[in-house]
Amino acid sequence: MLLQTVTPVTVLGTTVLLALFLSLTAHVAARNVLGDVDPRRALYVGPLPAVISVVGNTFELPAGLILLAALLVDGTMFWWSYERPRRAVAAMTLIHAVVTTLLAGVLILVSILLASMPG
Repeated sequence: MLLQTVTPVTVLGTTVLLALFLSLTAHVAARNVLGDVDPRRALYVGPLPAVISVVGNTFELPAGLILLAALLVDGTMFWWSYERPRRAVAAMTLIHAVVTTLLAGVLILVSILLASMPG
């Protein structure tokens, strides 16, 4: 296993990549609920949950607390960005959580398969 040094650049890179990933999955969730939407609106949704995740894990907060805070902020950002009723925001937040979990799981499994490839 590679040991990596934690530097401000690595933390910033991780946060930015996570924010972009969450913005992509937020756009997928918004399209599922609302139909055709502006993809730039999803860019408002991803950054704050990413920061909560990185900061929460840095300070070793309980995972349940980090998840709850991220979901609440996620729903708030959906509401602020798309200006929809609570029911639509709740649906987008739920779909966002599911799509993010599934896509992250697939990406993790693909990286494990590639890392275990012989040769």
